[in-house]
Amino acid sequence: MPDNRQDLGKRGEQLAERYLRKRGLRTITRRFKTPVGELDLVMRDGDTLVFVEVKTLSDDKLLPAHEHVTAAQRRHLAKAARIFVHRNRWEDKVCRFDVVGVVLPEIGEPTITHVPDAFVPERW
Repeated sequence: MPDNRQDLGKRGEQLAERYLRKRGLRTITRRFKTPVGELDLVMRDGDTLVFVEVKTLSDDKLLPAHEHVTAAQRRHLAKAARIFVHRNRWEDKVCRFDVVGVVLPEIGEPTITHVPDAFVPERW
């Protein structure tokens, strides 16, 4: 039996990536796994490395999707990003953390909200 939440997440990531690519960002990698967590998308916006967290929901009645990134998740994303930067020897690159909220309702069109520079890690 397929995991519907996982399918929802994959679909959201695909839509988010397509949305960002249409806005000029270039994909470096998808679902970069580290011991401390996964980076949904790593992209470039000009010379800037962009770490994108995608939050996909079936509705947004409680909070907008991008507001579902907790402080603990932000810390894990920052640690995973440091691993990515170190492995690729890109310590000299400017980095930012974006959040893309994707709402996939049962009826109607998806909505996408992009929040560039959504947070700055406590330690970088």
